[in-house]
Amino acid sequence: MQKTDKTPLWVFLALSSIETRKGALLLIWSSIVFTFYCVPWVLYFDGNGWVAKLFLIDDWEWFAMMLPMTFWYWLSMRWVDKNGGWRLASA
Repeated sequence: MQKTDKTPLWVFLALSSIETRKGALLLIWSSIVFTFYCVPWVLYFDGNGWVAKLFLIDDWEWFAMMLPMTFWYWLSMRWVDKNGGWRLASA
């Protein structure tokens, strides 16, 4: 994204290394997937051994961190969309 004088610090910190809207969407979607992974599934599927091996998180701490981070990325992308801060993707 292009940093301008009117770009807020919270937007710059979220998307400083993201050059295109496609990159921001990739960041948001991967954050959504990881947020879903961070749900402590082992608490709900206690008898299944494969769930405990696949989903290693057994508390809500990671989920509680990932949810606001994903929302922050999404809000930052919306701000850049409304204020025209994306560079054209190089082919």
